[in-house]
Amino acid sequence: MKDLVLIAKDFAPIAVEREAQSITRPSLSYWQDAWLRLKTNRRALISLFIVVGLLVFTIAGPWVWTIDPAAQDLDQLSSPPGANRRAIIVTPYLPWSGITADSVPISGQTIGATAEIRLAQPATTQAVRLEWDPVPGATGYRVYRNLYSPAPDGALGLPIGEIYDARRISYEDLLDLRPTRFWYSIVATDELGQEVAEYTTLVVNVIRVVTVDEAISDGLVGPNVVPKLGDEVFVKLHPLGTDYLGRDMLARLMYGARVSLFIGIIAPLFFVLIGILYGSAAGFIGGRVDQFLMRFADFVVALPFLLFMILFKIAFGIGPGESGILPMLVALIVLSWPATARLVRGQILQIREEAYIAASQLLGAKTYYLILRHMIPNTLGVILVTITFAVPTVIFVEAFLSFIGMGVAPPTPSWGSMCNEGIQTMLNHPHELIFPALLISITVLAFNLLGDGLRDALDARMRSRE
Repeated sequence: MKDLVLIAKDFAPIAVEREAQSITRPSLSYWQDAWLRLKTNRRALISLFIVVGLLVFTIAGPWVWTIDPAAQDLDQLSSPPGANRRAIIVTPYLPWSGITADSVPISGQTIGATAEIRLAQPATTQAVRLEWDPVPGATGYRVYRNLYSPAPDGALGLPIGEIYDARRISYEDLLDLRPTRFWYSIVATDELGQEVAEYTTLVVNVIRVVTVDEAISDGLVGPNVVPKLGDEVFVKLHPLGTDYLGRDMLARLMYGARVSLFIGIIAPLFFVLIGILYGSAAGFIGGRVDQFLMRFADFVVALPFLLFMILFKIAFGIGPGESGILPMLVALIVLSWPATARLVRGQILQIREEAYIAASQLLGAKTYYLILRHMIPNTLGVILVTITFAVPTVIFVEAFLSFIGMGVAPPTPSWGSMCNEGIQTMLNHPHELIFPALLISITVLAFNLLGDGLRDALDARMRSRE
């Protein structure tokens, strides 16, 4: 048999076409995968942006809008958003002696209505001066003012003046005048003070005016500008209007957000931390200790929150009309941790049976190491979702307590206390209630939707189903 001679070309590789399998999905960590799934949830992502926007509104807002939330603009009381800010420069207020009739017609019985009312001078925010003709047989007059027409049901409004001299046929209104529309009604009265004639109504549109000194002191004109009588200026801008004391609503909402979100974030962080430690210890130790700890948690759940809120206010020396922020925080922390403890305990009972926990124990890992290094990190998903759901709950509790006068008290602004103030003027000035209530609703809804999204994104079982 001849010797075989092998050369390099005899060892050339043979090209074989095969279908190569490649990994189409990159390897992702638990948190990277959770973030990708969170981004696919449009509602949760929008809620996340809303929460971030609220934090920016709370922290950076007062740096941009530097109006003092306690400063009063007495020229704009309960001014709605977009109100007319024009003002006319006039002379300072001068007292008015009024108009007196030379004689009053005498009649045995007053018949008909009070004579037609008219303006003695243009109606301004300085004064509204009315005059009318004397009514036969009248011994006096009663003056009413309303924000609405009294025609439908004869509701004349607020009685602002009582005239006992029949010859006095004029009245000057100086009470809380604003640039709005008023309905003035005049009714004649007899010697017993009873109304003996039908009312007559005059619709008056009040014009905002300021004096030269007021325009300069309030900064309504430039530093080198000398205003003249009849000039038109613009009063201070309040984008969301003012409340019943003339305080800027936007500034108060910003500072109120600091109080509401401070309580809504700090309290959950503390009671969730207590619940984590408590539930971890109960779940890992187990046995009778676990039963005792859980029964104590059930006892805490049964404690009445409002009663303890009152007791803590008394213990901290918080009197009526004072803000009870610290008692509220303490009551929330002391009474709200059992729910988190139950959730964490359930997770720990499940995790401690895993194989890697047994392996760590065989290698000599101590109890605190197992809890802090293995168990609690594996419950972070549940913890984050719990915090997300706890924040709107606490914000709502703070708003409720401030609304009933047990939480944040005026003049300290919070969304709840602003709602309490706004409900008193809800019919005439609804913006004082709508804006804080709207922010509370948006915040609670955003955190709830974000919590739903985080729950789905952090659930490892959702990954296996995709």
